[in-house]
Order: sequence, then C-alpha cells, then structure tokens
Amino acid sequence: MTEVLGDFIRALRANDVRISAAESIDAARTLELIGYERRELLRAALGQSLAKSAYEKDRFGETFDRFFEFDVPPNDSGETLEPDTDNSAPDANADSLDPSDGTGTDTQSSLMQMLMENDTAGLAMAMAAAARDVRLNDIVFFTQRGLYSMRMLDAMGIEAVEQSIDQLRASPRPDDQTSAQTLSDRRDQLRQEVRDYIEKQMSLFTANAGRKLREEMLAASRLREIDHRDMRLMHGLVQRMAKKLVALHSRRKRIARRGQLDIRRTIRANIEFDGIPFHTIWRRTKVDRPKVIAVCDVSGSVARVSQFLLMFLYSLQDILPDVRSFAFSGQLFEVTDLFATLSVEAALPEVMDRCGGGSTDYGRAFQDLEKLALSDVDHRTTIMILGDARSNNTDPGADILKRFHDKVRRIIWLNPEQRTLWDSGDSVMRRLKPHCERAITCASLSDLERVVSDLLRTAV
Repeated sequence: MTEVLGDFIRALRANDVRISAAESIDAARTLELIGYERRELLRAALGQSLAKSAYEKDRFGETFDRFFEFDVPPNDSGETLEPDTDNSAPDANADSLDPSDGTGTDTQSSLMQMLMENDTAGLAMAMAAAARDVRLNDIVFFTQRGLYSMRMLDAMGIEAVEQSIDQLRASPRPDDQTSAQTLSDRRDQLRQEVRDYIEKQMSLFTANAGRKLREEMLAASRLREIDHRDMRLMHGLVQRMAKKLVALHSRRKRIARRGQLDIRRTIRANIEFDGIPFHTIWRRTKVDRPKVIAVCDVSGSVARVSQFLLMFLYSLQDILPDVRSFAFSGQLFEVTDLFATLSVEAALPEVMDRCGGGSTDYGRAFQDLEKLALSDVDHRTTIMILGDARSNNTDPGADILKRFHDKVRRIIWLNPEQRTLWDSGDSVMRRLKPHCERAITCASLSDLERVVSDLLRTAV
C-alpha cells in the first residue's frame, strides 16, 4: 500500500467511514489497476471499494475532495503528477490528472520564483510536498499548528525568501523596493495559506489522536460552531452521555428509594441466625419523580443548542418520563406530541418546521406558556429555559415568569451566550434572572451534560 493511500484511508476512518484490513487491500489492488491519472475514475473506483452505506458514500466523496484538493501523489514510476487546476474550457479528458496536457508547472522552481510569479499551482504542490516531508498527518493537538507551520515553511525554503526580501529592501533602487514589497505581501499570504492548509489537514486526521480525543474536542466545542459533517457523531455522543447518566442516576434513585437501614427490625428478623444479618430491612422513602418543562428558543443560532437539550432530555425517559417540551421563536407551541410519536432524530426537524423562523418574542412566548402550562405546574416541577434572552426590544414577560417561579420547584435559565454579553443590546437577562434559581452559560455538550446531571442529582 502506498503512503498516500494509507493516509487517505486514515482520513476516511477519521470521518466515520469504517474500513477493514481486507477493504484496504482491495483499495490497493484497485489503485494498482487504475493509477492516479484519472481523478474521477479513481474517485468512483475507490468509492466502490471503501464506502458501503449511503452515509459512508457521502462522507467518502467529501473526504476525497478535501484530501486531494492540494495533494499531488506520485505515479508508479515516481513522476509527480500535476493537480487538476486548469481553468480553461473542459474537454473530453477534463478529469485527467496527467501533466501531459501542457498545463503543468515546474515543481522544481524556487519558492521565491513561485511567489514572484504568483504560481498558485506550484505553491499548492510545494505545500503538499512539504506536508509529507514534515509528516503533517501526525499532528494531534491544535496547539501544534504553529510548530508545523514553521516546519512546512522551512521545508519550502522560506529562509531564502526572507534573505531576498532583506537584500531588496537594502537596495536604493525603486524597482527593488517595489519587488521587496510584493514579495513580502505574498510571503505573508503564503503563511496564511499554510495555516489554512494545516487546519484542513487537522480536520482530516483528527483520528490520529483517537476517537476519544475527537469526541472530547467536539463535546467542548460551541454547539453553534459545529460543522454539519460532525452532526452524526454528535448525535451518537449525546446518546452515550445520556446512557451514562441513566446508569449513574438510576442507581442513585434505587438507593434513595431503599432508604435507611431499620436496625431494630433487621435484628428481630435475624434472631434465628444468632444476630447475623442475612436479611436486611430498610426504611423505605418515597421519591417524587420530577416533572420537567423544557422551553426552548429555536430562532437563529440558538436553535442548535435547543435541539441538543431536547435530545438529551428525551434520551433520559427511563428516569425522566414526565417531560413536556415547548418551542418558540415568536409564538410558542407544545411539541411533546412529536417526541411521543417519532424518534428524537425525526422529531427535531419537525420542531423546527413548526416553530422556527419567526421573530423572537419572549413576552408572547411566556403568555402562551401561561395558558398552556401554569395550571399544571407544582412544587415538583423544574422549568428549564434555553435562550439568549434577546426579545427584539419587546416586553419580555418578567411578571409571567415570576408567577411560574412562585409555583414551581425551580427555574433554570440556560443562555448560550457568554456572560459578558448578557444585558448587551436587546438582551433582557437582568429583568428575567431574578426569577430564576440559576442562570448559567450553556453552549457546549459538556455544559448540557453538567446541567442535566445536576437536574437528575437533585431530583431524587
């Protein structure tokens, strides 16, 4: 197996395409027959060997395009092939990677010459070659980006460029001064392109640090910044977090129900065993199951965080069976019925279709909530409100929230924005916060897990 194919398979695995050893061997044999010359043919052939389900075929296509965006693999004879960068009108062989079409660039040109000629194709090839030289696919942490950036630039010959800039700037000739400025600007542009290249490669090879590291990185990332390509992995991560919480808090609930040891009754029940407590008797305690009302703002960038909160709550039905859900942007709707009849994954798009798209109005939403739920809440009820409290300069309905506060066990406000942004612009957190037991920043899966875990811990 070639190094390029091995790296490509690692990138596929990092993007949730499961590949066995036998499938890797099949891909190597396919590559021997087809080669790298025809890009689209290679894409289709490797796709048949390595991608099985419709989901994996989509991930394969995205990963192939990203992996071979700059990378130019050598052919069997060791000759470097040109990237498919010709911007002229396509012909019958437009998908060919063969350099014989006359669009090639001399890959042996010096870095300074490529910069002065603004040779984007040559620079792309030089970056790919430098990445292989410094083994960029071994990068693990984001903190290593600067180190690998310096290594790649050194491998490309940046030192000679720096010396040339200094020499040109020392010259009294105006033309040399102009050349120095041009070369300096393009050097800075190259540095940014190298950083961008490293970012793209990190997204391909995160799996080099293991799936656990990737999931930890996603769990700590702001939900509004999660790429759509990672949504399937995020859904699985929520399910595992929820399963862990179910196992932990089901045990705590069993212990709470069991109560304290009744010493007198235990001694009497074990008299025939000379006082050895073969049978224990406990003072059972009644544990009220909590009632949870989730009120989620699904407007704009807040929507994604709300979706994950709903996913969390409905993944905990074994220990939180009594959950009512409401969603709003302007008017508020109860969406509990959607989760009762559909899977969580199918219900979430329906929630967005029913409730998303309006202008955010917290006052109107709380009025609707009062009509639908105020008469049903009691001392066992916990209300969780997820939103940024930006009500477009309308009345936020703080008096209604107070009426809920007077009847329920507690109100928890989860705000996806940083605390420094609360009360800025049209935010009304300062008016709503006094009627909440807790108001906290909640922007990542880790934040949501802590909030839900705290809810379960104090519910028994």
